[in-house]
Amino acid sequence: MSANNKPSDSHSLVLPWKTRISVTALSAVTDFFRRSDGTVNRHILSLLDVKASPNPNPVKGVKSSDIMVDPSRNLWFRLFVPTDTDTTASASLPVVIFFHGGGFTYLSPSSFAYDAVCRRFARKLPAVVISVNYRLSPEHRYPSQYDDGFDVIQYLDRSELNQLPDFADLSKCFLAGDSAGANLAHNVAIRASREGFRFRVVKIVGLISIQPFFGGEETTDSEIRLRKSPIVSLERTDWLWKAFLPEGSDKDHEAVNVSGPNAVDISGLEYPETVVFVGGFDPLQDRQRSYYEWLKKSGKQARLIEYPNMMHAFYVFPELPESSQLIAQVKDFVSHKCKTFNSQL
Repeated sequence: MSANNKPSDSHSLVLPWKTRISVTALSAVTDFFRRSDGTVNRHILSLLDVKASPNPNPVKGVKSSDIMVDPSRNLWFRLFVPTDTDTTASASLPVVIFFHGGGFTYLSPSSFAYDAVCRRFARKLPAVVISVNYRLSPEHRYPSQYDDGFDVIQYLDRSELNQLPDFADLSKCFLAGDSAGANLAHNVAIRASREGFRFRVVKIVGLISIQPFFGGEETTDSEIRLRKSPIVSLERTDWLWKAFLPEGSDKDHEAVNVSGPNAVDISGLEYPETVVFVGGFDPLQDRQRSYYEWLKKSGKQARLIEYPNMMHAFYVFPELPESSQLIAQVKDFVSHKCKTFNSQL
């Protein structure tokens, strides 16, 4: 939605000091704890991943709880429920199924930044938000993460089990995620479109793709031009794909290069309407635009919203004005889809 797709080469990324310190620290931590043999120091990394506990008593109009789906693989989700009386007095609220970022290797729904993001979504949209704790690579490679995402939705489809509030409307479900979580949301959407759900309680009506993590064997212009960017440099993303993919696979795998030579044909699927967010200082931007164009060519409804002066994962930093702007645009997308859905009943 921006006329300027790329930042000028003469411009540099401008961030408040607080954000710059956080980004530098995040990049340093992920670099330090990933090993050359494809493993991570999970124990020490967990000590630095600041966690937020669920709160059964509302904090700033949102309460949360953790719900176990399958203890054998530690598959659970954090449920965020808005408690404002004006909000809960409405007949129903949409459900947002959220997948966190972290290159399939880092973080969780209880990580402080993602707990805070989901609280904001629950309060601002408003919506019932489900943040999925999926298995991480390299301990669990493809397709473990996609299996976990799909299985949580199957669990929700069994309405007698899901423990959601009565005003959570599973017929108005949105898949959402940022970075690797947006990749996960895309692949879960394909599987849901192919297989459906046994009890037909869940209906996915939209997909919110925030700076999705995609790749490919051929390096793009933005990956070269922004190769030293924070968080998602070429060196980091190459390591993450090797940790995620099955042994012997390359980055043209259908899960990575989703619009590339091995892309899944979605033209005949009921793939949900999608909004794609792109940052002008994100090395992945060319792939994200290709994804948007591929959705359109496949006959799917899609919208592209650009932030020319923003980096990868900018929206998790609430001190940035663009963070609130993105959440407002997500609210507009969800509200529009819900109104359209209601008018068709």
